[in-house]
Amino acid sequence: MNRILLFPLALVLLTTGTLQAQIVCSPNDSVAFSIKMDQLEQMDNVVLENPIMAVGNSFLGMPYVEKTLEIGETESLVINLRGFDCTTYVENVLAFSLLLQKDEQQFENFAKNLETIRYRNGELNGYPSRLHYFTEWIRNNEQKGLVMDITNDLGGKEHKKAINFMGTHRELYPFLADDQNYQDMLQVEKELAHESLCILAQDEIENNKDNIHSGDIIALATSIKGLDVTHTGFAIEQNGRIHLLHASSSGSVRITQEPLVDYLKKIKSNIGIIVVRPSLLSP
Repeated sequence: MNRILLFPLALVLLTTGTLQAQIVCSPNDSVAFSIKMDQLEQMDNVVLENPIMAVGNSFLGMPYVEKTLEIGETESLVINLRGFDCTTYVENVLAFSLLLQKDEQQFENFAKNLETIRYRNGELNGYPSRLHYFTEWIRNNEQKGLVMDITNDLGGKEHKKAINFMGTHRELYPFLADDQNYQDMLQVEKELAHESLCILAQDEIENNKDNIHSGDIIALATSIKGLDVTHTGFAIEQNGRIHLLHASSSGSVRITQEPLVDYLKKIKSNIGIIVVRPSLLSP
């Protein structure tokens, strides 16, 4: 089946039904989408019983690339299938998995999935509408019915912490040079101040390994002032232990050689994890 959509320009306006967004996408990405869909269709039904793992593993070896969403002068729906950071990897895996769940094949449906996942209430409405803080990403996607935070069920403990890293480090974010974007992000952070974090401590992970499933989203909570999460990926079970399938800043999408617990011990600022189950994995 030929799904290749060759865009003559990197920036296009795509309008299909419920989607009307300015999209940044290259011809290479549209080809990559077609190849990926053909690849996923060839997987047997046993593999697709866990679409998160099927899609996530299919990206093994893809390069790690930072700041792929920081393009242009205004916020656009960036589709980049040639390289990921940790968050865009999770988002793209979920977007493809939703296509499989709905038995959809069109690029437009994939783009809509990404917009739904990436933006507050599923609507791109400027830079501050992107779910920059991963704990808000979790809460908002839980409201959409896409994921469920199960950290509390695993024995996680409540933490209160000011989440304001972007507001206090404006110089690190080019889009915050715009005063309106900056003021809007300060308002987002003000609202986040009313929320608490539920974190499963490092020393409790091993006791809960049987309750963490392959395909669960793992977010690494941090002690860094103003930040909630520094990294994310997917749980994957190997030899009875939980490892992390992630877009690693070391260079590519990969699985940690050591179990998650040992991997976390090497991260000085880590204080535990947040565990989120995609609704695709729910019975």
